[in-house]
Amino acid sequence: MRADSISKRYGEREALRAVSFAVEDSEKVAVIGPNGAGKTTLLQILAGALPPSDGTVDVDGRVGWVPQHPALYSKLSVAENLRLFARLERAKPGQRRHGWRRWGSEGRPDAGRGDSLDVERTVDRMLDQTALGDRADDEVGLLSGGNRQRVNIAIGLLGDPRVLLLDEPSASLDPRQRERLWAFLAELGTTVVFSTHDVGEAERHADRLLVLADGELLFTGTPTELETATGGSAATSDFETAFVQFLHDRGH
Repeated sequence: MRADSISKRYGEREALRAVSFAVEDSEKVAVIGPNGAGKTTLLQILAGALPPSDGTVDVDGRVGWVPQHPALYSKLSVAENLRLFARLERAKPGQRRHGWRRWGSEGRPDAGRGDSLDVERTVDRMLDQTALGDRADDEVGLLSGGNRQRVNIAIGLLGDPRVLLLDEPSASLDPRQRERLWAFLAELGTTVVFSTHDVGEAERHADRLLVLADGELLFTGTPTELETATGGSAATSDFETAFVQFLHDRGH
């Protein structure tokens, strides 16, 4: 996935200003920054859910989008939710993951309309991939927060995406549920781009960081490289302190 000079304006306000970066296959990339930095806006544009004012997004394959608040039907079972969203997504098993696509201010191109569906095979594949088979008939509203988030991610994976985008995926989870979530994501082998306010989580689980502030991309690199940029090291300062110092040094 590659973003080239992505900008987003709402009247006179610039939510994003000429943000450019690339994400490699199987990489885990964390988007971090203070409130109002533009993290969710960036992910929505990468997902094709929001058109940029300027710039383009290129991706080799499909993109899965998992918003912060699960869009699930609590009275339906896990399998019923997956069937519904499989039909909406026109997902099919073994869907092609490759093939470059581009979108920009004109919006995301239509993908897969008219494709034949095999909903049951798609649902069975997702239940197996996300280890939710034993909860298939359970009402989503009765699940724990961690399992509801797993269903939410399963919906994002229905189209067998090359890149999975997650907005604050662990925000409502307790520490044990968070660790299970990240263990699950690590096993997927899918390229993941996620936003988080928990910079310690970003340090532990991301291969690389994108630091946004006031809509500007200030830094891209590893957590260790960010610490080095502040003159600190893992031995002399914790990562959150280094991150706050980094923002302060750049006037944020």
